[in-house]
Amino acid sequence: PIGKAISRINYSNPTPIQEQCIPVVLSGRDVLASAQTGTGKTAAFCLPLLDLVANKPKHKHKRNISPAVLILSPPRELASQIEQELKRFSHFMDTNIVAVVGGVSYKLQNKLLKSNVNFLVATPGRLMDLVRQKKINLKHIDALVIDEADRMLDMGFIPDIKKIFECTSQDQQVLMFTATLNKQIENIAQQFLKYPQRIAIEQENKANKNIQQIAYPVADYNQKKLVLVDVLNESDLNQAIIFTATKREADRLSDELYLLNHRSKTLHGDMSQRERTRTISRFKNNEIQILVATDVAARGIDVDDITHVINFDLPRQVEDYIHRIGRTGRAARIGKAIRLVVDKEKFMREKVEKDGQNKIEIIADHKSCTAS
Repeated sequence: PIGKAISRINYSNPTPIQEQCIPVVLSGRDVLASAQTGTGKTAAFCLPLLDLVANKPKHKHKRNISPAVLILSPPRELASQIEQELKRFSHFMDTNIVAVVGGVSYKLQNKLLKSNVNFLVATPGRLMDLVRQKKINLKHIDALVIDEADRMLDMGFIPDIKKIFECTSQDQQVLMFTATLNKQIENIAQQFLKYPQRIAIEQENKANKNIQQIAYPVADYNQKKLVLVDVLNESDLNQAIIFTATKREADRLSDELYLLNHRSKTLHGDMSQRERTRTISRFKNNEIQILVATDVAARGIDVDDITHVINFDLPRQVEDYIHRIGRTGRAARIGKAIRLVVDKEKFMREKVEKDGQNKIEIIADHKSCTAS
């Protein structure tokens, strides 16, 4: 059934992370893998775990739900994406997949949890709430996946993950995936994994060759906004994502653009899951032309018609920059990645150029940059 499902979605050849991970996961061994988003790592753990679950005897627990596999993912959008991928891979199987994330009513999620759950995909905060309410029993899970471990660290979720781990039998198979493998991640891995197989897929901080990268040096916020407005009026712009550093700035900028008659909307972590899902759906349907977002939108948005990605503020990590601009230049189309850079962001600009090995056109004579 799994082979039939992946043929249905035109999967033919495994990616490097899938080729290396799948046999190890099937063997039952713990895994510590470093691979960037977009390399196929979701399938690298979902496909073998589906096979393992399908071939295990089914146990029904009368009291409290005990999923066979628990997958922890930091942003809601990524958790929802993993849920959808699992459903695609298990299309011809009788598998119950449930996602529990913040921003969704407890009543609805409690209803979903009343049947036997094979795969539970969860964000740490919401899962902790449900564990405290004794809606979920984690003592009998066969496998635990900690996805985007470096993002978990950045977002402060590691203490919650430790508490979740303590609620398990602690002898289950554990798989940890991270885009960045450093000393901090190594220390965290030692707390959860037993003699793991280490799998490292070479990091490629390179942008898609279909993306034209342009940098505009600007003096301050006001000049940033002037250049931004000019860019948004370019004739080849179809849809754009604008990235800001903070939620407050995203709200302010979106409001200013709306007053200038742009079909703009924000996307960030303070919105309910229902609001975020609706906004993404409207953006995909081109009801919204401009999405002003924090990095929560850098993962989990797949819209082929995005022609421009604009970094109103630069991110802190080169990997995040690559994730951001990867929202354009999709399906063999040409895209533009634009950066509006003030002097204090110069160091990050140089780091992106050096580490990312990206060819960036610097334009210092834009009409809004030289206006008095």
